Amino acid sequence: MLCLTYLLYFGQLGVLVPYLGIFLDGRGYSSEQIGELFAIITLARIVGPSLWATIADKSGKTLGVLQLGCVLTVISFATIFWQNTFWGLALSFGMMMMFWTAVLPQLEVITMQSVKSAGSNYGTIRLWGSIGFILLTVSVGQALDFFTTDVPIYASMITLTALMISTLFLSQPDKLNASEEQRGDFFKVVKHPAFVIFIISATLLQVSFGTYYGFFTLYLRDLGYSGQQTGLLIALGVVAEVVIFIYAQKLLNRYSVGSLLAVCGVLTALRWYALGGWGSSDIVVIGSQLLHAFSFGLTHAASVHFIHHHLPAHFHSRGQAIYIGIAFGLGGASGNYVSGQIWQQGLNAYEAFTFSAVMALLSALVFAIFSYKKWHSK
Repeated sequence: MLCLTYLLYFGQLGVLVPYLGIFLDGRGYSSEQIGELFAIITLARIVGPSLWATIADKSGKTLGVLQLGCVLTVISFATIFWQNTFWGLALSFGMMMMFWTAVLPQLEVITMQSVKSAGSNYGTIRLWGSIGFILLTVSVGQALDFFTTDVPIYASMITLTALMISTLFLSQPDKLNASEEQRGDFFKVVKHPAFVIFIISATLLQVSFGTYYGFFTLYLRDLGYSGQQTGLLIALGVVAEVVIFIYAQKLLNRYSVGSLLAVCGVLTALRWYALGGWGSSDIVVIGSQLLHAFSFGLTHAASVHFIHHHLPAHFHSRGQAIYIGIAFGLGGASGNYVSGQIWQQGLNAYEAFTFSAVMALLSALVFAIFSYKKWHSK
């Protein structure tokens, strides 16, 4: 059931992330407004994860928090069907994101605890999320060739409802024993140089994703790609992600987390720059999507590995929450806003992707400069 939950959760990402810009563009919003709305929505990821994770860690009811988050997500998302104004949509999407942030950190904690007790591999479970992303991305992309730009909203409602139902069949892993729960000061743990370096680098990398998340589908549309072709290209990136998840543990056993994340940052910078400079080339677009294996796949596996091994067990939810809240929330919102201001209806696509490339390169440099002395996780 964990596999199905991952499939539905990331399947929803496969609807919302690539096609929200298409939906908003269909409603007549400018690139500046799309970037601003993406930023507003993403800002909800700053407060939400820490709030939910604190409740989960202190109550010990990780599964209950996850299930409640799914219920409230469905309720808040349903209000989108009655919203027609910019601020109305921003409120509905923002509330939905606030509650949705309760899901992934708790799901990651439950999965890592289950994997540890069962002796299985996190990557083999997490790859089902990538499969879900592929299925929904391709399906919605094809549907957009035949139906209106409201398709992503209807698909999201169905997927979120199915996700809520799937969580009802999950079970809470056995509580970790006392020897594994070494008590300590949470703020002292997260102020450790290694964790600070990790958060700074992760945030810069998510800033770099702003242009991709906000405007990639619009960029391909402007270049003449159909909805089906766009869906297949996005799916290709996730196929590459699935492959890297299979081998992620072997790479983590062989190389340090810092080294892997530094390499991922460099490859991501190359990805964004090539996409902005030579996006009209099919080979470049395909190559850039294959690099998603490193930009997201290996980066995510290494990040979850680091949090699980660097923080004591009873801080895992809050550690995941800080990672998601600051990196994806603050970093993602900043990237969405800046790229929206640069984009100018696609006239400054090269400049926007170059901005993203610089941010990804800075992310890699943070590790390259500091990880040798201060990175101790492997």
